[in-house]
This record gives sequence, C-alpha cells and structure tokens, in this order.
Amino acid sequence: MASGCSTLTTHSWLQKDNACNRCTNSCEGSASVSRQSLGNAIFLAAAISASAFLHAQQPAVSPRAETPAARQTASVKAAHPPNYYVWKKAHDARLLVDFGDLDRFRKADAALPAPTPGENRVVFMGDSITEDWRLEKSFPGKPYINRGISGETSPQMLVRFRQDVIDLKPKIVLILAGTNDIMENTGPMTTAESGAMIASMADLATANNIQVVLCSVLPSSEFAWSPELKPAPKIVELNAWIKKYAAEKGYIYVDYYSAMTDEHGGLPATLSDDGVHPIAAGFAIMAPLAEAGIEAALKRAHE
Repeated sequence: MASGCSTLTTHSWLQKDNACNRCTNSCEGSASVSRQSLGNAIFLAAAISASAFLHAQQPAVSPRAETPAARQTASVKAAHPPNYYVWKKAHDARLLVDFGDLDRFRKADAALPAPTPGENRVVFMGDSITEDWRLEKSFPGKPYINRGISGETSPQMLVRFRQDVIDLKPKIVLILAGTNDIMENTGPMTTAESGAMIASMADLATANNIQVVLCSVLPSSEFAWSPELKPAPKIVELNAWIKKYAAEKGYIYVDYYSAMTDEHGGLPATLSDDGVHPIAAGFAIMAPLAEAGIEAALKRAHE
C-alpha cells in the first residue's frame, strides 16, 4: 500500500494499515466512508448468496401437486356453516383463560347446601346433551343436579370434576362424555385417550365414595358443523371401551346408543333436530334408562 490514501482492499478495511494511520484527517474520513460502503456491499452479497443456497436446498414442489390439497382444504373449510367460526373463535379464546370452564358453576356450587340425611343426590356430568336435559321434567322431585356444559370434552370435565361433582357430595355421578372428543373440540383424541379421561373421573368418584354410572355416547353419523369428521365408527369403538371398562371395575353401564341408533349409526330425525342433540322424544328414551342405572348404583351402594 502506498503512502497517503491509497486504494482500499478487503484486508485494508478489516485491519488498519500503518500507512493509513499517517493519513490526514480529511483523508481518513474519506477512507472511512469507502470502508463502510465496501463492508455493506460484502454483507449484501453474502446475504444474497445464503438466500440462494437455502432456496436451492428446499425440495421441489410441483404447483400441480399443491393444487388438489389446497382445493381440499378450501372445500372442507367452506363446508362448515358460517356460525361455526363464530363459535370456534369464542370457544378457543375461553380455553386459554379457563380450560375447564370452572367459572360456569363456581357460584352455584358454593351456594348449594350439603345433602340432607337420606338424600340420594345425583350429579349428571356431561356436555351440551346433558346441559339441554331438563332434569326437573324427566325426574320431577328428584335431587338431581345438572352439570353439563356445551362443547366440553372429557379432559375439560376432568378439570372441573372435583368442583362440580366431588365437592357436591352426591351419592351417584352419571358421566356422559365423548361426543366432543370425537368432534375434536380440544384437538384430536384417540379412543384410549378419551377412555383415560373417563376412567380418571370414575376413579376419582370411587375414591370419594361416589357410585359411578357410565353412559354410552349417543349415536351420530354426521356432525353438520364438521362434515369432514365421520363419527359413527369412532362412537361404536368408544362405547365398546366404556362398556368393557365398566364391567372390569364394577360400574353401572347405561346403553343409550342401542336404544336410539338408526341403521346408519346415527340419531334419527324423530329423536333429534341436528343428528347429535336429542329433542324431547330422545330424552324420553334416555330418562328411564338413566333412572334404571341410578337405581342399580344405589342398590350396589347398600350391598
């Protein structure tokens, strides 16, 4: 390098040269600008090269291969009714702040007095099917408590099981869960995972001297708001699991499914408006089955 402000090389801007140190202040300023420009250019070139390298490493995907999948996703999304997305947004937001919806019955549970001597209190634990059930009409004068919450899955019920069941000190709990597991309301679940949640509720009840009645999932061949799901075979599989578990543990099993299903594994229009939730005619079938299960559980409690 010559004395004064000679031409810069990559090495010269990385390492100060003794010759440059002898430059005048004005010359030094000029070199600084040049160094900065050169540095920016080298950085930009390196970034472009890295980007090109990373792009080259990506597997090639044919636009034609993507199109059917994109079409299928759009088709599935379009199949949901518009109000589904309104519900889903509110539902998912609630999961973040109160997964089990403990707030729903917190005040009612706290205000409920302890059972009187000889009272055969029963808690109905479930989802919207239970919530819609007007127990005072189906079981007039009975000390039956409804703790159903629309949209809930079995893991959500397990979260609130102590507050909404154990702490109410019933003699019997009647558990109806699984429809929303299959509907994937809190994400996909296997039959074994749903069974584990139901088993945990049942075992908690037993540990607290509460008799258990396990109910079959009601039939359904289609979820109108999630038409991509095919629930019928999954319901049959989960019911088989619940029935077997009840037999192994000595719990009472109430079979709503067999009394209500049609030839397609669905809930007929005579019993439901939407193929999932019973209307009055459906609850009229369920009520005596539930009562028989409760009586059997009471009998076991006195054995």
